[in-house]
Amino acid sequence: MYKITLVKSLIGKKPNQVATAKALGLTKIGQTVTKEENEAIKGMIVTIAHMVKVVQE
Repeated sequence: MYKITLVKSLIGKKPNQVATAKALGLTKIGQTVTKEENEAIKGMIVTIAHMVKVVQE
């Protein structure tokens, strides 16, 4: 499982990065979601790696 926290704002980011964050369920700074570990989630994390903090549980 991954614990993903949004640490930077989505304002001014590329549309695909904003869409990826929202698809993960991240809309506000400081919001945390828990997602299962799979290839799709890993790809999403790579896309917005500069905006999130990821902890593997």
